[in-house]
Amino acid sequence: MESLRGRAHKYDLANIDTDVIIPGPYLKIHDPKELAKHAMEGIDPEFPRKVSQGDFMVCGSNFGCGSSREHAPISLSQLGIKAILAPSFARIFYRNVIDGGYLLPIEIEQETLGRIHDKDELEIDVNQNKIVNLTRNESYAMIPFSKLVAKIVEAGGLIYYKDVEEG
Repeated sequence: MESLRGRAHKYDLANIDTDVIIPGPYLKIHDPKELAKHAMEGIDPEFPRKVSQGDFMVCGSNFGCGSSREHAPISLSQLGIKAILAPSFARIFYRNVIDGGYLLPIEIEQETLGRIHDKDELEIDVNQNKIVNLTRNESYAMIPFSKLVAKIVEAGGLIYYKDVEEG
């Protein structure tokens, strides 16, 4: 996988749930572009106008808790978010983003969360498990994906993943 480069949008909050990522009244929207206009509305109504293609979110632990709605990762991905960096993710959200190939859930240490600031320019090298903060000239380790998750990520999602054993 190639390295990713983008700007950080930091929300230093734990337990950001799917109702905040995409509020319930918008769940009837089926057009991903229209859905994206409401992403993170519960915390930051200006969020969709701040994001550029390839940007990242940096958030507190247990990101994506709440319901299993796929609207949440779809709306973030449609905006251009390529990865979310957090100390931990709700497992259902983690699997939704991995399996759907929407974006990358990058687990980081709590200390790393404190070192990254809003609008920092970051470069993520998943193959090296490394995050470089270009703004602050610092490097951080990311928690590596398991072997299976890494294969699914490389394939672009579960639908494209084929577990072929070599004999």
